[in-house]
Amino acid sequence: MDLLSRDYAVKDICPLMGVSRAGYYKWRKREPSRRDTRREEVVALVKEVHEEHPTHGYRWTAAYMRINMQVDISDNYAYKCYRHLGIKAETRHRVHYKPRKVRDLYPNLIFTTWETVDRPRQVIVSDMTAFKMYCYYYEVTFYFDVFTKEILSSRVASRRGDRNQYTDGLSDVVGLLKGNLEPVILHTDQGSVYASMAYNELIRDTNIVRSMSRAGKPTDNPVNEALNGWIKEELYVEFKIEQCWRSPDAFRQTIERYVKYYNTQRPCFAIGYDTPENYRKRYYKGELPRKQTFESRVLSTEPKFVQKRRQNANKQGDESFVSTFGKENTTKNEIMSTFVNRFGPKTTPVSTLENINQ
Repeated sequence: MDLLSRDYAVKDICPLMGVSRAGYYKWRKREPSRRDTRREEVVALVKEVHEEHPTHGYRWTAAYMRINMQVDISDNYAYKCYRHLGIKAETRHRVHYKPRKVRDLYPNLIFTTWETVDRPRQVIVSDMTAFKMYCYYYEVTFYFDVFTKEILSSRVASRRGDRNQYTDGLSDVVGLLKGNLEPVILHTDQGSVYASMAYNELIRDTNIVRSMSRAGKPTDNPVNEALNGWIKEELYVEFKIEQCWRSPDAFRQTIERYVKYYNTQRPCFAIGYDTPENYRKRYYKGELPRKQTFESRVLSTEPKFVQKRRQNANKQGDESFVSTFGKENTTKNEIMSTFVNRFGPKTTPVSTLENINQ
């Protein structure tokens, strides 16, 4: 507020900040508290110790102050002081980290356009989810139809890192798509098996086109992530799958029983509380409209919620909307521009910030 009060009236700023004018002026005239005074003293001592012993880190500095200065300071507090002062231990052997070179094996053909999928078997997603029960460990790989939310294949592995569950599930999907001449997109993450040559060799002579999420972006596959969460919840609570942890065969039977229940009996909210199997049959009977929206989709890396905010701002004629996606923090210039749009420029905010930064 001190920065903004140089260019705008305090009576206009206080309501935006949610404080009263009396409270603001009382805050400006207040005396430093004992806590503030002690904080400044400790920060000054940390800076002094670091200047004398620059080769040591915050843990050593905290221990040195406790032993030699009788200052009660924790390691975490010393770390915050280091961050506040912008200092760190000096060493001749500094570790240099190279930025990761992003190289996606297959492009992302979906991004945020999941709602444009307009027919069954158009986009299929796959992912693995793990079940840890006592000393036993199981992995289950599902293949979902994005349009109907139907489970096309499910394979179980009782050994960590088993690749057969992925390839066997893909073989099931290839068998289901025999006779289908329309292109099908298979979207997965960048797991080692999904990116392997042996896995992608299975679809070389098929109508399946590969698509991959970006590295470290689980939100690029929201359909699979959401369904996996619901499925695990129901398997634990309703199907009592934790009781099958001793027997791999019993575990597989429970998964098969659940898949049948999921496809034929379980209402799904995303398709109007219909069952996935019946929803697919209704499409082929002509009871569902053919929207033809997938081919005209527009790919964008911008998240859906940012796009919606932009659309709402455009409808309301608010030209002050600025997307901060991809930025770590909102800059001071953006804060000042908000006040300029609200009250109109009284002085040049940019020049004020430049003077402050200098």
